[in-house]
Amino acid sequence: MSGHRWAARAAAGAAAVALTVTGGAVAQADDDIASLGAEQITERSRDALLKVTSLRLSARGSVDGSGDSMSVDLALDRDGDCAGGIDMGEDGSVEIVKRADDVWLKPDRAFWETHIPVGGSTFDAILDGRYMKAKADDPRLLSVTEVCDLDTFRELVEDNRDAADRGTLTKGRETEVNGAPVIPVTRARGDERVTVFVATEGEPYPVRIAVEGPKEKGTVTFSGFGRPVPAGTPSADETVDVTALLGRSVKPV
Repeated sequence: MSGHRWAARAAAGAAAVALTVTGGAVAQADDDIASLGAEQITERSRDALLKVTSLRLSARGSVDGSGDSMSVDLALDRDGDCAGGIDMGEDGSVEIVKRADDVWLKPDRAFWETHIPVGGSTFDAILDGRYMKAKADDPRLLSVTEVCDLDTFRELVEDNRDAADRGTLTKGRETEVNGAPVIPVTRARGDERVTVFVATEGEPYPVRIAVEGPKEKGTVTFSGFGRPVPAGTPSADETVDVTALLGRSVKPV
């Protein structure tokens, strides 16, 4: 599984399964969230996540039991704009900027060798360290552009809110994430554990999600809630429009 797909599954999937509600009364606005039960905390956290219009997502982990570390660092919003990068380890890395209908990608040499075994060196030479510009709706780029859209994660959280098999929710003791007070809630199902660390000051955002299982292990950190995605895009000098060059030899990334 590629790094961006791991990000989508770990962030959206973990948020969805960990933030679903198993029942209980809705918490009142003046409640101390740390004093609430696990079910109420997850509901408050889910609602806060669904309301946010933009955030920064940082994910790191491994999938399929390979032990290979992958990471994602993206600022993204509900308009589908984003900026950041994905590091897929030995499969290469790529910088991403998406604004409105356009997307700019700057892959490294390892990326080309992995995704375009025949002809990748030609693309690498054409770009010569510049960004590849294309239309965001190109089907070969959808797995990247979908990760860039905050609504992708919100929809998965909504779709899973009434999931039948939620496992067991357990509230832990108050702790800190990056110096901020949080309360952890862990969902255990089979040999998989998903822990959501919910902020206890200000909005009850899920500031970190930790996933641990036989095939996946990693963390997803959320920050910059409501902060706009950087509006800058690569200049013409930094860009090569390769829409016409994207042939069938290019695998979906």
